Amino acid sequence: MLRDEIRGALEFLRNAERLKDVLRSGHTSGGRPESTAEHTWRLCLMVMVFADALGDIDLTKLLKICIVHDLGEALSGDVPAVAQAEDGNKAARERADLEELTKPLPPAQRAETLSLWEEYESAATPEAVLAKGFDKLETILQHTQGRNPPDFDYAFNLTYGLRQTSAHPLLVEIRSLLDAETQARQAG
Repeated sequence: MLRDEIRGALEFLRNAERLKDVLRSGHTSGGRPESTAEHTWRLCLMVMVFADALGDIDLTKLLKICIVHDLGEALSGDVPAVAQAEDGNKAARERADLEELTKPLPPAQRAETLSLWEEYESAATPEAVLAKGFDKLETILQHTQGRNPPDFDYAFNLTYGLRQTSAHPLLVEIRSLLDAETQARQAG
């Protein structure tokens, strides 16, 4: 890597660090709002833990997709799942933010990052389909263990991401366990 490419990569990483401060609607088990970076970390960990049960999947590609799937949120923030239907601009804004964020990267890395995000957004490959399913499951998992506010809407979890989490038998099984935990939390 040339010195200018290293400088560009460092600038990109500095800008991507902002994802650590982007807060989501879920809460940690300690009661504080989780960040998008924390969600992405556990999403990748989740994929790693279940990788052996995924069959003939390109694990490296799946992990890369998971890493970049919310990266655009570093600039404009997160749109909570419950508000996404109202925000028809979410994907376009995230794409534009990701284009801006990746400008300092060498052209090949920038193109790969944007391509991985597009692949996720369109669920164009088996890896992208799994990334979408695991993304929803990680969110639901956080909701089942977080110290959420008293008015937290657990019923939302029971319909959230049903299509994405039905794309693979493992996702279906994880979903059934998390739905049972959600129902238990909802019952109080």
